[in-house]
Amino acid sequence: MTGAVLQIEGLKLDYAVPGGRLHALRHVSLSIKKGEVLGIAGESGCGKSTLAAAMIGLTGANARQSAGTIRLGGQDMASLSEDDRRRLRGRKIAMVFQDPMTAFNPVLTIGGQLTDFQHNIEGLGRAEKRARAQAMLSRVGLSDPALIMGRYPHELSGGMRQRAAIAAALLLQPEVLIADEPTTALDVTMEAQIIHLFRELRDDYDGAMVIVTHHLGVIAELCDRVAIMYAGEVVEEGPVDAIYHGARHPYTRALMACDPAMIEGRTARLPTIGGALPDLRSPPPGCAFAPRCPLATDRCRAEAPPDVQLTAGHRALCHEVRP
Repeated sequence: MTGAVLQIEGLKLDYAVPGGRLHALRHVSLSIKKGEVLGIAGESGCGKSTLAAAMIGLTGANARQSAGTIRLGGQDMASLSEDDRRRLRGRKIAMVFQDPMTAFNPVLTIGGQLTDFQHNIEGLGRAEKRARAQAMLSRVGLSDPALIMGRYPHELSGGMRQRAAIAAALLLQPEVLIADEPTTALDVTMEAQIIHLFRELRDDYDGAMVIVTHHLGVIAELCDRVAIMYAGEVVEEGPVDAIYHGARHPYTRALMACDPAMIEGRTARLPTIGGALPDLRSPPPGCAFAPRCPLATDRCRAEAPPDVQLTAGHRALCHEVRP
């Protein structure tokens, strides 16, 4: 995709674990343009959060990128030193983590931390940085931001902490904002408020956004495109409307069928996808979804599926789909 601010090509990433290496990401290719919102969805353990961490270079000491590239603004992240990657975080790419309870240092005030987060900005005094931090707290919908500046993280509710975390991520106006499960730890009321905040941000935020979630409703509310992940691979990608109303991959269809919003009438049992994720210490030679797929053939179990281009911008990783 031309004009991409973040481009991932053929990414393979694994972790050292007891018994070998766990192949957490396999042949992942994605890109996102300025002003676009990309959703990444899938069940727990599919690699969503690992992909988000890889985008910002926070995968841990036991991780190894064995193939592929992650380019931010044309720069290959793997070719940069850790100091150079650290300088990019915040200014070029920032992340809102899924747990607002642990996003901040518990012994420092919110205002002090938001001020310190701006240490790379040259030419601004501490008073100006505090003023910018307070203005950003107001922008994300926190009432009485001056009071919030002097509060410690434990003195804020979960929803308030999440808003403060979003403010922290936006302080340096990054080109790419990643939100990893931004509503998971919140109650339903707070979840609706955070979704509304992101909806407002997408209208006036000039950068690209990546929303990582298992909540299909959040994707529908916020995103332009969605990538569906399974067992470390992107199995289907396309515009939100195309995926939600014309999913082609059997896993995507099964995932959509499990969404409570898709269930009509009363039922005593919620739908599930039978079986379990494969052991990624030893990935299967064919399609990873084959043991759970009603369409699987011997070919699916033996050969890696092709990446089929269905329409412009819509693709699926499957032997059984046709353009």
